[in-house]
Amino acid sequence: MRPSRRHPLILPVLLCALAVLAVRPTTAAGDADGVADAAAGPESGASAEVVRLYEEASLATQRYEAGRRAAEVQRARAQRLERLLERERGDIAALHGELGRIARAQYRTGGGVPHAVRLLLADSPEELMRGQHAIWQADLAVDNTISKSRRAEARLAADEAKAASAWQALERRKGELAGIKRGVEQRLEEAQWTLQGQADASVAAGACRGAVRLDQPPTGYTQPWVAPVETYRLSAGFGSGGDRWASRHTGQDFAVDIGTPVRSAGEGRVVKVSCGGAFGIEVVVRHPGGYYTQYAHLAAVTVDQGDRVTAGQWIGQSGTTGNSTGPHLHFEVRLTPQLGSGVDPLEWMAERGVTL
Repeated sequence: MRPSRRHPLILPVLLCALAVLAVRPTTAAGDADGVADAAAGPESGASAEVVRLYEEASLATQRYEAGRRAAEVQRARAQRLERLLERERGDIAALHGELGRIARAQYRTGGGVPHAVRLLLADSPEELMRGQHAIWQADLAVDNTISKSRRAEARLAADEAKAASAWQALERRKGELAGIKRGVEQRLEEAQWTLQGQADASVAAGACRGAVRLDQPPTGYTQPWVAPVETYRLSAGFGSGGDRWASRHTGQDFAVDIGTPVRSAGEGRVVKVSCGGAFGIEVVVRHPGGYYTQYAHLAAVTVDQGDRVTAGQWIGQSGTTGNSTGPHLHFEVRLTPQLGSGVDPLEWMAERGVTL
C-alpha cells in the first residue's frame, strides 16, 4: 500500500472565495446504465447547505485562528506586564525599607526634640540656619519617600487590575470563538449526513437525482490538470489488496469529508453519471487523448451526462455511497470507460505535472 501523504489545508481559502451559492435543480439525462434519473427536488438544497456551511466553518476557523494568534500576543503582553509588576513590587519593598531606615534614624536621635533643643541653644544665626536646613531636608526626604510609595502602590494596583481585566477578556473571547466554531461544525455535520442520507436513498432506488447546479468558484487555473480534491489525505492506493476488493484496488482513494467539492482532473466530456452498484454515485469523464477518469462514492453530482467540463470544475460532492467503509473519493484513471482498464493514478497524474 502506498503511504499516505498530507497536503496543506487550502480548501478553506477556496471556499471563502464563494460569494453566492445558487442551486438550480435540473433533470439529469439517463446514465450509461440506462437508469432513469429522478428530477431534483427541494432535497437538492442539502448540497448547497453543505457547501455554505463549509464556507461558514472556514470563516469560523479563520476567526478562531486569528483569536488564537491574538491570544498569544496578549499572553506575551501579559507576561511582560507581570514582569513589570514584579519590578514595581520590588520598588515598593525598597521604598518601605527606606521609610523604615528613616524611622529608625529618627528614633535613634530622639525624633524632633533634639533638633528643637539645638535650635534654642544655637550660638549663632549660622548654626540656627544649618539646624533649620537639616530639619527641612529630613522632612522633605520623608515626604518624598511616602509620596513615592503611595504612587507606586496606586500604579501597582491599577496595573494588576488591568492585567486581570485583559486575561478575563482574553478568556471570554476564546470561549466565544470556540463556541461559534463548535456550533458551525455541528450544523455542518448534520447537513453532511442529511446529504448522505438522500444519496443513499437514491442509490437504493437506483435512480439518480438531477445535477445540483452550484455556482463554480473562480479558479484561474493555468495548468491543464489538477488534483480531484483540494484538500485530502491519501488512503488506499492503486493495486492495494484487502477483503474489500474482489482482486486488487483499482484506483486511488482520497480521505475527505462528506460534501467536499470534487473537481474534474482535466477538461473533457461527462460520459457517465450513475448511482448504483459498488461505486455508488459516480461520474466518468473522457479526456482528450482517450483517457477516462472516474469519481466514485459521491453524495451528489453537479453535472449531467454529456456536459463538457474544464480542469478544476466542480463535478460532484464526495460521500460514502456504494461499497464504501467511510467518506472518501475513489479516483480512477482508465484506458476505457469500463472497470478493469485502470492505470496507476499517481504515476499518470505525475506525468502531467500533478503530484498527489
